Amino acid sequence: MRNGSNNDMDDLPMFEVTFRGVRGSLPICSPNFMEFGGNTSCVEVWCGEHLIILDAGTGIRRASERLLERKINNAYILFSHVHWDHVQGFPFFPAAFNKDVTLHIKAGGLQKYGGIEKVLEAEMQAPYFPIPISALVSKKEFTDFKPGDNFTLNSDIAVRTIALNHPNGATAYRIDYAKRSLCYVTDTEHKIGEPDKKILSLIEGSDLVIYDSTYTDEEYKTHVGWGHSTWQEGIRLCSQAGVRKLALFHHDTSHEDEAMRAIEAEAKKEWQAAFVAREGKTIKLD
Repeated sequence: MRNGSNNDMDDLPMFEVTFRGVRGSLPICSPNFMEFGGNTSCVEVWCGEHLIILDAGTGIRRASERLLERKINNAYILFSHVHWDHVQGFPFFPAAFNKDVTLHIKAGGLQKYGGIEKVLEAEMQAPYFPIPISALVSKKEFTDFKPGDNFTLNSDIAVRTIALNHPNGATAYRIDYAKRSLCYVTDTEHKIGEPDKKILSLIEGSDLVIYDSTYTDEEYKTHVGWGHSTWQEGIRLCSQAGVRKLALFHHDTSHEDEAMRAIEAEAKKEWQAAFVAREGKTIKLD
């Protein structure tokens, strides 16, 4: 939890979160999805002048704008996992085509597949893609870790990880920086009536949790085993863990804007600190 007065918090460096892609499974372009967005998973995080990108879904195309504007030459990309909706934007990431930019790319649990570098190389091999990963002329540093490992970025950004319950595996992240914290917990499936103790430990006291809210509790009954959770489970976890705000994320492809507005209204009735993530929306952690 944070300590200090409001004046102390005003003096802290920027900790800002922008949703670049909030949809799950596949991107959608339709008038009925414009309010909440149709790009797949990508979250842009600024810790001071340090850029962290969570997942590389189609939303990543917009995530390098300020990086290039500010002429910052380093960025971190942390993958939750490598299902298509979380990697399909990587070959279209503008900063990856800048030879002056260094991308520090990290992922958990992929050693048995040859590691994150081999996985991304395979995504861009013929016949799946017309240009190889070598065409991305940025400098790239690939790091594989085991979910559950902890590490630091740029010495003052602490990152904790846990393994999630998802087909082929997935990783959740907690980012602690300058007395504030963000948790990214997507593509996980809960067990009814059994709160995930690992998730509860990870998110305890955090300022913002981004949680896999693909389904409602009612919808989940026909999707057991698909690897996703519900907005109600997100509220149950976050209210128990003393979280300040909850962003409902990874929206189902069948949930049009009208359905998402209804979900948000119902969620706020249940827990006022919950909101539905909208593409382009920025949250400042203070």
